[in-house]
Amino acid sequence: MNYQEWLATVPAEITADSLWKMEAYRLGLFLSDLAWHDATKLIQDKRTQDLSGQLFRSVGSISANLAEGYSRGTGRDRSRFYEYALGSAREARDWYYKARYVLTDTVTNHRTRLTTQLIRLLLAMIPQQRESVLKENSPEYRIPSSDRIDPGAPTAWMLEEMPMP
Repeated sequence: MNYQEWLATVPAEITADSLWKMEAYRLGLFLSDLAWHDATKLIQDKRTQDLSGQLFRSVGSISANLAEGYSRGTGRDRSRFYEYALGSAREARDWYYKARYVLTDTVTNHRTRLTTQLIRLLLAMIPQQRESVLKENSPEYRIPSSDRIDPGAPTAWMLEEMPMP
């Protein structure tokens, strides 16, 4: 199944959500559907059974973290979840590389390109979200010149005699 065919199968309950406008989310969700089949193949080989679960969890985490981050109220919160998605995308790419002996070259190359595309999108999105944080100007504190302390002059507490124990 290619991306265009897959798009036609996604239910309206998902595509009607404003989250669907995010390309990284759509690609992450698509990759998770592909990973279902990849994990099924990997679990059949004893050598890649554990890899299968790791791959499926990391791929599933990409779109899940994007969905959670998208729902956050501040850019700082969103960027944190987008960073989690970035870590999961890199992890998934790593697992796909390790799975290349069981999956075909065609599958491995496709998944590697797809995860790399996601990584690039996320690397662009994260700084944008960080910049969208509301920043307040720091208040300016002014001390009247009559209240300023001369740093070289001894203060009153330095001049007082310390009581002896």
